[in-house]
Amino acid sequence: MRVKIESSDRIGISQEILSIFSLKFWNVKSIEVETNFTFVHLDSKDLSLADIKRSLKQVSGVIDCIEIDQMPAELRENHLQTLLSRISDPIIDIDAHGVILASNAAANQLVINNSKITSLVNHNIIKLIDVPLKHFLTSNEVSLSINFLQQPFIADVNPVVSAKKITGAVISLKSMDKVGRQLALMQSSTDDALKSIIGVSEKIRLVLAQVKRFSELDLPVLISGDTGTGKELIARALHQLSDRKQKPFLTINCAALPEQLLESELFGYESGAFTGASKGGKPGLFELAHGGTIFLDEIAEMSNYLQAKLLRFLQDYKYRKVGGTKEFTADVKVISASHQNFTELIEQQQFREDLYYRLNVLRLELPALRHRTEDIQLLVNHFVLNAASQVNQRVPFITEEALKMLKAFHWPGNIRQLENVIFRLVALSENDYITEENVSSVLFESNMDLQSTPIPEEGIVDWADAQARFERKLLTELYPLYPTTRKLAERLNVSHNKIAMKLRAYQIKAN
Repeated sequence: MRVKIESSDRIGISQEILSIFSLKFWNVKSIEVETNFTFVHLDSKDLSLADIKRSLKQVSGVIDCIEIDQMPAELRENHLQTLLSRISDPIIDIDAHGVILASNAAANQLVINNSKITSLVNHNIIKLIDVPLKHFLTSNEVSLSINFLQQPFIADVNPVVSAKKITGAVISLKSMDKVGRQLALMQSSTDDALKSIIGVSEKIRLVLAQVKRFSELDLPVLISGDTGTGKELIARALHQLSDRKQKPFLTINCAALPEQLLESELFGYESGAFTGASKGGKPGLFELAHGGTIFLDEIAEMSNYLQAKLLRFLQDYKYRKVGGTKEFTADVKVISASHQNFTELIEQQQFREDLYYRLNVLRLELPALRHRTEDIQLLVNHFVLNAASQVNQRVPFITEEALKMLKAFHWPGNIRQLENVIFRLVALSENDYITEENVSSVLFESNMDLQSTPIPEEGIVDWADAQARFERKLLTELYPLYPTTRKLAERLNVSHNKIAMKLRAYQIKAN
């Protein structure tokens, strides 16, 4: 029986209560004392609450006595266990020798199918992991890549310190699948990539149809297209429409990292693989993306060494971490992309032909913006709304002349360049409308510094040839901004006839 005794706050009253119980030969299993309250767990047969109340009449200051279901410590323990059982990550508490003191339900679930271990408690963790115990007994919080019961996890280790001495650690285990999904969430820029692909042109409708078809096929996809055409958005749409959509979608730009760093990012590394390597090693993107999709952007920039290693991986999806000997398997769909010409790269022996065929099982060609001008107005409207929302101002009106100039421009940076130009136009707008002059000034300033544009020396025949090259480049760049011969003549301060003659000579036409 458990009872809660309410009393006045008097020195020695709890001791008097226990003395009474002792004289009655009642077995006291535990006692907890709080201000004005004494909690007692009695283990005596045929004991009633009335018996206890009668005995307490001898103690001065006792106000009331009631029966309770749990002692305060038991109540706190049950609440703590309920809280821990709601946490999906396995949590383990160890002492300074590695002995497991406690574990939550998720951790206990890991040993259900293990014939050698029935309970984690009182088991030494060093027999269950593949890293030294000293990595867990550190003075600071650390994260380690470990194998626990032959399963890969990221272990978040929090030291337990008592009297300035490390007495153990609390270890939270996160599965690679969960870490990969969290990383994918951080990388994600949109929840529905397909809806973010804007356009009604025949070329973009063909791309969307291919995306829907290719998403059903669990095969490598190679996306080609100029810079800024939305290759990552297409890759994300392929993932979100596939059966892997609930699993991670991870991206990496192969041109942004040096060879050694890119290798460790893709394949991971073991502890001590190189100077400065993290304790316990680090998982790679292939491991984190297990069950999902990995997007290798600008794959043509990958070194020959990594091309060979990637080819080996694509043969059976097995790999070894940097500095390791153990072989791992990753179930991932590989989507790659580049703006470069693979045929030329293969001829120049800068890209492996066998790797190209492994990657190019399914092919998506993204059209440049200049080849889908009918979509520009839709894109402009979309970007204007986004920009106005970001800078917290009214949505400006785009005049017909301004829209014509935007449609006439050749957009070497494609959709990314158009988005940046629109954002700047909206941010700099002082009126409720954007004019042709506004567009001209932003396009000219952001895309041309003609005086600093170098003319390549290779192939120049003589002075006349160099002059012709310069004139062709000048007119090609400026004509979309000033799409009539009179406007272009005014801009360059020459006669209308001269501009018309030069345009005919260089066969330059409005887009």
